[in-house]
Amino acid sequence: MPQSTQDMDSTSKSVDVVIVGAGVSGINAAYQLITDFPGIQLTILEARDDVGGTWDLFRYPGVRSDTALPAYDFTWHPWSSPNPVAEGPLIKKYLKDCASQHGVSQYIRFQHKVLSADWSQDAQRWTMTVSHKGLLTDITARFLVLGSGYYSYHTPFRAEIPGLENFKGDVIHPQFWPEDYKHEDKKIAVVGSGATTISLFPALVKTASRVTIVQRSPSYVISTAHLGPPLSPLLEFLHIPPYIRYRLERLWIIILHAIVAICTTLFPAQSRAFMRKITIPQLPKWCDHDVHFKPKYNPWDQRLCMCPDGDFFQALHKPNAGIVTGHIDTVTESSIKMQDGTVIDVDTIVTATGITMKLGGDIDISVNGKKMKWEDKLIWNGCMLSGVPNMVFIMGYTTYPWTVGTDIVMRVLLRLLRLMKSKGYKTAVPQLPKEGVHKTERMWQLDSSYSMRAESSLPRYGTTGPWKPKTWALLDDINSRWGSITKGLEFTT
Repeated sequence: MPQSTQDMDSTSKSVDVVIVGAGVSGINAAYQLITDFPGIQLTILEARDDVGGTWDLFRYPGVRSDTALPAYDFTWHPWSSPNPVAEGPLIKKYLKDCASQHGVSQYIRFQHKVLSADWSQDAQRWTMTVSHKGLLTDITARFLVLGSGYYSYHTPFRAEIPGLENFKGDVIHPQFWPEDYKHEDKKIAVVGSGATTISLFPALVKTASRVTIVQRSPSYVISTAHLGPPLSPLLEFLHIPPYIRYRLERLWIIILHAIVAICTTLFPAQSRAFMRKITIPQLPKWCDHDVHFKPKYNPWDQRLCMCPDGDFFQALHKPNAGIVTGHIDTVTESSIKMQDGTVIDVDTIVTATGITMKLGGDIDISVNGKKMKWEDKLIWNGCMLSGVPNMVFIMGYTTYPWTVGTDIVMRVLLRLLRLMKSKGYKTAVPQLPKEGVHKTERMWQLDSSYSMRAESSLPRYGTTGPWKPKTWALLDDINSRWGSITKGLEFTT
């Protein structure tokens, strides 16, 4: 079992910054903080027993990134593998290498779950109550950074499937895939149509007896080959130095994502037609596009499901692959019966029905003893909450690689900490204007089922100034570098 180089003292400990989570966001935050502020007192509290976050939690066959690693990786440790779209274990290894090679590992305390965090204005510090191997201890910090992601690690969404309790075979949720489960020669139904299904399906088809996707409604699925030509061959031909080549490749991928987002937003009908045009030639003859791959919504109203080099469509051509679209009538002891009368014989049902969206890693957060409710807050500059001092939560984008958003958040935080240090400020708290904010927007711009279920528990954006949402990465990047870092904030010494 991995161990950090430090153990939590049995008594309270005080540091400058506590980071919650040792996944992509937490590791990136730690590196940038220790690089920008040598000697900073920093602790990373990780509830699990290894680094990786998402990439340590999800272990189902075929789990992988759905974006190119040259834009998902850290700018301070470029992705070196020749495979631009990697499976989970390789990404986790990359994160472990990043943490160990850049001095981040020494700050991580594994199996330390933060139960609560309370801000005291009198002490001008956060106090975290932390559980470690059944013991509780406190740690205090000037700043709290939440790198805990946007979904519950412990409670995935479990859709109501009629008659599931009758089933005599295995029922597996991808979030808790059994390590010893052997899917060879099994008849498997994957219930769901999201990104998990798109990556899981090709891996199962390789060895299972039969794999059938059972989806209530279709999703858009696009091959990475259709997102635009790679820039690498041209840059290599021009003998561009590796470091510059990496920067240009990263920028090119971000621009491609922006082009896709802009086109699908401004031209939804044409985007639907384009998706249909590129999808039909990839389908087997028995597969009706308009039944199985024509969603009712427009592209990027929900996230596009991406598959590297069309491996999902290639898997559909296998004789042991199938897809059924419609509503489940009931599950029997050994089959799924659809409302149209179709019967699917199965040994295993995989419920790839989504996540439970949740901010803050199940931490009970309070300010001066008063419980904080996420849904009552407005978001400042994409990373802080109105009325909550010295706390940043790290979020990526829905339409760009995750780390593009985390870098923007960290740039804002680093600028803020430099300002506070130079001016002698102890606290920074976003405060709404006296006239209030009369119009707000959703935090999560997609209409995915998981976000719609959670909308009433999420903070919101305003529409102007530092309260407006992060939408376009290139503009947000400029704002994070040169935009106002004081507007909307109240400082105290």
